[in-house]
Amino acid sequence: MDGHARLLSRRFKEWTAQFPTVAAAVVGLPARRAVLDGEVAVALPDGRTSFQALQNERHGPDVRYFAFNLLALDDEDLTARPIEQRKARLAQLLSHGVLDDPLAVLRYSDHVTGNGAAFFQFACQRGLEGSISKQRDKPYTPGRGLAWQKTNCLLRQDLVVGGFTDPEGSRTGFGALLVGYYERGALIYAGKVGTGFDRAALSDLHARLTRLERMRSPFTPEPPRAWTGSQRHWVAPELVVEVAFGEWDGQSRAAPSRVPGPARGQANPRRRARATRRALRDCQVPDPTTVTTLVLNVLRRRTQSVHVRLRGQEPYG
Repeated sequence: MDGHARLLSRRFKEWTAQFPTVAAAVVGLPARRAVLDGEVAVALPDGRTSFQALQNERHGPDVRYFAFNLLALDDEDLTARPIEQRKARLAQLLSHGVLDDPLAVLRYSDHVTGNGAAFFQFACQRGLEGSISKQRDKPYTPGRGLAWQKTNCLLRQDLVVGGFTDPEGSRTGFGALLVGYYERGALIYAGKVGTGFDRAALSDLHARLTRLERMRSPFTPEPPRAWTGSQRHWVAPELVVEVAFGEWDGQSRAAPSRVPGPARGQANPRRRARATRRALRDCQVPDPTTVTTLVLNVLRRRTQSVHVRLRGQEPYG
């Protein structure tokens, strides 16, 4: 291995210096050259992982690299092999004191075959981001394609509309809704959501929002423009929308995905408080007889995803 390892992002950005403990652990693998695919995260005491903690603890003892694919080993290119064969070789590579050690920096991300819907529901109940399903007989191909599918756990929450942004490009009506929830009588900014609207809904809702416009922000505190965008308008907090999103972050903000239902007037919008537990998830899982379902070991969708390259081997993907 020449005592050297590199960590590269999916866009081939260099991350080796940011995660020195991961690089050092990779150097210790029993191989001359290898290309691994996986994600870096901080392991929490309950077994889940946290993006927020990763931002603060890149050099800490709880940083882990969850490996879920092996693309090359020594002089052998494994990308033409099906996923289960590649993972079998990966498990063998990591079996030297790593596979069953919860304190090991390198962790093998295991999978289940079949029962995709039940496995997905289990992942959501445990507070994970969702699952990834891969066709068992397909070779590795870089980038997105039809051979794998990500299924997200989504929380549905009624949130109060406190503003909106201007549209951009060919979009009409508005760009995104600025939404929040009440806590101790104050409307707390939760995020913005701009998907889930057709052209008619954009026009209708924009007309309703325009009638509710006001000069001052209804949020306490007023969110910075870095969160909302510079072209923003405030409205009286009288409309409620149901928002589907992934999770709350460490600053009590949601990561909204879309608005699945129409905005509606609400007799008492102040009853809209932040959800403290996850609701029933949306779920469309592929045929469980033809996929291998892999749980995502992340709490946060922006967990850093990196490829590991040992010296002398060009990265795949």
